[in-house]
Amino acid sequence: MTVTSHPNTRPRINDASIDLNEAERERIRAKSALFAPPDAVMKDGRRDLVGMSREELASVMVEIGEKPFRAKQLWHWIYHQGATDFSTMSTIAKPLQEKLKEHFVVARPETSLEQTSTDETRKFLFRFRDGQEAETVYIPDRREDRGAVCISSQVGCTLSCTFCHTGTQKLVRNLGAAEIVSQFMAARDSYNEWPSPHGDTPRLLSTIVLMGMGEPLYNYDNVAKAMRIVMDGEGIALSRRRITLSTSGVVPMMDRCGEELGVNLAISLHAVTNELRDQIVPLNRKYPIEELMAACQRYPAATNSRRITFEYIMLRGINDSDADARELVRLIRGLPAKVNLIPFNPWPGSDYLPSTRERLAKFAKIVMDAGFSAPIRMPRGQDILAACGQLRTESERQRKSA
Repeated sequence: MTVTSHPNTRPRINDASIDLNEAERERIRAKSALFAPPDAVMKDGRRDLVGMSREELASVMVEIGEKPFRAKQLWHWIYHQGATDFSTMSTIAKPLQEKLKEHFVVARPETSLEQTSTDETRKFLFRFRDGQEAETVYIPDRREDRGAVCISSQVGCTLSCTFCHTGTQKLVRNLGAAEIVSQFMAARDSYNEWPSPHGDTPRLLSTIVLMGMGEPLYNYDNVAKAMRIVMDGEGIALSRRRITLSTSGVVPMMDRCGEELGVNLAISLHAVTNELRDQIVPLNRKYPIEELMAACQRYPAATNSRRITFEYIMLRGINDSDADARELVRLIRGLPAKVNLIPFNPWPGSDYLPSTRERLAKFAKIVMDAGFSAPIRMPRGQDILAACGQLRTESERQRKSA
């Protein structure tokens, strides 16, 4: 891919040179398979219905001698009502309820730990069937009766960004579609937010941000399957406009995500030169800023009403100068974009310091004076290590025996 740039314009793509790079996508897919999640089967042989697509649900109904239309009933109970017990599914006859219990479960991950911050942020440590764990965070919006569920896509991470606590934990494995969607469902359980018979249940958990542990685009197939379940209008029914996927810049998969899911996009940028980004976001060595910005231009869901968000961790004396702010403006000029300025959230063993308030304010002013929204995102849940870049678990990849 060739990209040309000019000091006063965003990078311009040479259309004739765009290569969607299917070979690179296949390489990513093959590597992802090495970290595949375990099968969704219980020790007693029953299968988990959570995470199945509509087609898979219909297929397993046929396997046990039932009509495919039963899948629609189950879909409603699992994803709209949040039922986990077949005996509560009142539109299903008792003989079939018993039959379903013999073959299937509607599972949730075990909540190993649940913590609530002084600012009402809530963090969950979920343990999955193989004993591996991931963290999920609910961030309430004080201004409105709603909030975002920050969901993990992997146990650990392979990117090793130097400012991120998760990056100190080697990648253990990908999470399966069931494990991804069930984080949101378990959070709903915690807030008792499934629909009531009176229709007066609040919708506090109103958005999903794929900004937890891991790089979502290195586990794209499972993430995409989970988000299709979440977006299904007869189930959880979250609009794609209420889902934001954050990536450090896996360029080939950004194209696929835009074509197939069309959810909101957030870019973990954090530096405006290849030299610095190579150091603090090592993925940049494979997909440099020029290629990343070109992929942002191509992203089909990006419009003035659905701007691409650029996440920017403010590191004192590292990436927070006036020159950095001006170069950031140059990079995003012409894009429907906003910038989230995030003060660095310390974690045990980290060497960085957050930018000063004065530096934050001056940096933000330069970006805003150029016509871009640049809110300073105040840390949430710091006292329980639930803030941006602080998530980590003690899970380790199991060594394979000889």
